[in-house]
Amino acid sequence: MTIHDVARSAGVSRQTVSRALNDKAEIDGSTKQRVLDAARELGYRPSRFARGLVRPDTTTIGLVVPDLLNPFFTEVASGALAAARRRGWHVVVHDTTDDPEQELATLRVIGTQVDAVVGYFSRSDEDLDRLTAGIPVVLLGREPRIPRFSGIGIDGEDGVREAVAHLVSRGHRRIGMLDGHPAPSVRQRWFRRAAAECGIAVHPGWVTGAAQTVDGGGTALATLLAAHPDVTAVFAFNDVMAIGALREARRFGLRVPADLAVIGFDGLALGTLVEPELSSVAVDTRALGSLAVEQAARLVTGATPLEPGELIIRAGLHLRESA
Repeated sequence: MTIHDVARSAGVSRQTVSRALNDKAEIDGSTKQRVLDAARELGYRPSRFARGLVRPDTTTIGLVVPDLLNPFFTEVASGALAAARRRGWHVVVHDTTDDPEQELATLRVIGTQVDAVVGYFSRSDEDLDRLTAGIPVVLLGREPRIPRFSGIGIDGEDGVREAVAHLVSRGHRRIGMLDGHPAPSVRQRWFRRAAAECGIAVHPGWVTGAAQTVDGGGTALATLLAAHPDVTAVFAFNDVMAIGALREARRFGLRVPADLAVIGFDGLALGTLVEPELSSVAVDTRALGSLAVEQAARLVTGATPLEPGELIIRAGLHLRESA
């Protein structure tokens, strides 16, 4: 919920809403009351910035990530910090260790201390709404179900399609996937659709799930190859898992890419530091963090928010040595 929503509900300008909420004398009492009633009905709580309690250079955004040891989230945080720095704003980063209870504890702490919340959450929108009442919220990696929330999405379907088509063009017909979710992830759905478009029937045993870690990727590949040693290429849920697969392939005595091609997802800088360098469906992680801060800034200051179609980061295939 933003100041624009209050203005529309009350039938006044954004400037009039600001004056009413800041108890300015330039508007009449009936208009002020209409604005206050609209704000109350909509559950709008003006930020510290909007209430004039802080200078722009003390505006603070709370960035919540599930695992700072995962370089994907570190790169996203880097983009967010750079974007905030350009505005003279501050970012407080919280690591929830991928624990839903820690998410709640974090929100209880920062709910009254920041001007906007940006982050990855597994809790329901209703839980988030309760603990961030009136504060702008920008969700990363998922679509919001509550109108006052905004969300930044990643569309990697075309990139996954490119990856599978490339593998097929190199002669691979037995392509597995290392998924990072117990239930089929959206990336697995992209993978299966891309394989079907290329005329590849994915055997049920060609997809294995594991933790989204280096060890998880290694374990998943070992499980896959033990059951299906004829698999000649794998697509991993993320680059971290793919790097684990590279390590495990060496343990199996496999040459990458001659015996086994490997493609990850994320496009992390870390992928250029391994041997062989990792091919990946790459996301501009810094642009993701920057876009989230840009949307949060618009919500905090009352500027026109970006439309949903402008809040998508698209991923594309970056070929390196592993495929």
